Amino acid sequence: MLICQLTDLHVRPRGVPCNRVSETNMLTERACRVVARFTPRPDVVVITGDLTDCGLPAEYENVAAILRRTLSLPIYVIPGNHDRRENLRTGLAHLPHVTDDPDFVQYVVDDYPVRLVMLDTLVPGANHGALSEGQLAWLDQTLAAAPSKPTLVAMHHPPFMTGLVHLDDIALRQAERFRAVIARHRQVARIIAGHHHRPIIGQCAHAVVSISPSVAHQVELSFDPAASGAFNFEPPAFQLHAWDEASGFVSHTIYTSAYDGPFPFLSDPDHPATD
Repeated sequence: MLICQLTDLHVRPRGVPCNRVSETNMLTERACRVVARFTPRPDVVVITGDLTDCGLPAEYENVAAILRRTLSLPIYVIPGNHDRRENLRTGLAHLPHVTDDPDFVQYVVDDYPVRLVMLDTLVPGANHGALSEGQLAWLDQTLAAAPSKPTLVAMHHPPFMTGLVHLDDIALRQAERFRAVIARHRQVARIIAGHHHRPIIGQCAHAVVSISPSVAHQVELSFDPAASGAFNFEPPAFQLHAWDEASGFVSHTIYTSAYDGPFPFLSDPDHPATD
């Protein structure tokens, strides 16, 4: 199974850049076109939050238009801190399961070899994430319902500390409660997140957690505790999570820019390997 993860699109109304300089609408459409051309064809696209920059109805209209003209794959979305839950539920109601839950954009996809559990970590008016007691109970019950099926959990806010202080301040709050739920369910093979605009690998209980870079701009890497955070134009990218029964999950980072090449490998006669 091939799961394509896009994250942190930060789409704006048509013709408006993000943060005055990031052409997120173009960058999102370019990423979607790369996904559409990818061979083999991914089974699903998962978008892990921050579909828009301000959660405006015009932004969700633009997201919907971009997705409609570029992708013919099943698309599953959850909100991030830049989204507005009700506007997302209205503007993207045509996407699967968006309105299943009366309070959150959270749901399960059981149609594939890997079970997808989509979590809503949005705290309205805040940049950090959280899961209520009710959501944690829902997660626990949902995972308990299929203990033998390989499972991927998708969320916006990462559930571990990265050492990047300005990002850790806005990660998932009280992550130990989430970690305790995951620890009870060994079938959770991978957790995917966004939010940090960087490729980062961590762990939550027994599960590997992978944070995908943004399809738009990236966050500057700085371990300075005084850093307040800034963004740059390191290459935009998304991640492809491949699963099979023999190997489990293997994840690849795919850059959306075009580069020179491909060039053939032509070994020099002096190369030490002969096979």
